[in-house]
Amino acid sequence: MKQTETIRAWLPLIAVLTVLGAMLCHSDAAMEGAKAGLGVCADMIVPSLFPFFVFSFLLNGLGLSAYLGRVLEPVMKTLFGVSGAGASAFVIGVTGGYPLGASCIADLKRRGDITEADGNRLLTFCNNSGPAFIIGAAGVGIFRSGAVGLALYGVHVLAALITGLFLSGKRCTDRSSPRVCIESVSLSRALPEAIRSAVRQILTVCGFVVTFSTLTYLLDDMGVFSAIYGRIAAFTGYELRLTRAFLTGILELGCGVGALAGAAVTPVNLAVCAFLIGFGGISVAMQTAAVLDGTNIKVSRHLVGRLLNGSISAFLIYTLGSAVL
Repeated sequence: MKQTETIRAWLPLIAVLTVLGAMLCHSDAAMEGAKAGLGVCADMIVPSLFPFFVFSFLLNGLGLSAYLGRVLEPVMKTLFGVSGAGASAFVIGVTGGYPLGASCIADLKRRGDITEADGNRLLTFCNNSGPAFIIGAAGVGIFRSGAVGLALYGVHVLAALITGLFLSGKRCTDRSSPRVCIESVSLSRALPEAIRSAVRQILTVCGFVVTFSTLTYLLDDMGVFSAIYGRIAAFTGYELRLTRAFLTGILELGCGVGALAGAAVTPVNLAVCAFLIGFGGISVAMQTAAVLDGTNIKVSRHLVGRLLNGSISAFLIYTLGSAVL
């Protein structure tokens, strides 16, 4: 037992030292990866997420979760087995993007608007990609079609709802639970706090994006990625660009979807893109873990939800694409 614990303690250190050594030996690739990550942050992450971060924190600070909790409590309890306050997490999650839904859930938990059980259930379907990324980056940027982007966004939201229904567990029909108290908070007090919280979150997100972009470029330059996605392509018969995008997207969503640039609008390409968007990648999982720190909400619930969302999204868009294209 003690030997196993020692190995577990040393493995992360060995892994980090290995990556550091790779960065020293492949410094050009590491630099290019960092530049690419910073470019994604400047062009996509900050413009699309930061305003949503500010206003989501602001809306929660001004009592949106309490208002929605009163109005939508019967619906949320019956369908998803959570309190009505969680409705704000879903709305913000499908309009803001990763990891805004998780951040909203953590904020609700810290404010006492939801329980730990509610947080675990909400995390399975409320932390989603937003329309700015799906329609703008994936639809228009990758497939050169706003209609394709709308279709991808539609199946993404539908998959989130299906995931929530599937993983909600026992439905609650009790309407007598305590209501959330709506407190009066001034805008002059709520806005500065919202901006401070948003800055902390966006810096965390950008840090993860740059880190995983660097790691992806290192693996590519070392030949690790090329060997793996080459074998996947040979085994499945799919083109290298598709298998490379899939493998890259498992690590970092933005880089993975970006690797599909110029791909034809086919059911298979759409399905891969939809799965990557629904899954989010390991980078999003770690971003989620960071924003949930101190809330006792289980990140494993997020991973289960993302896998199910990605699979359902891929199935829906593949079926739709096969019927229309």
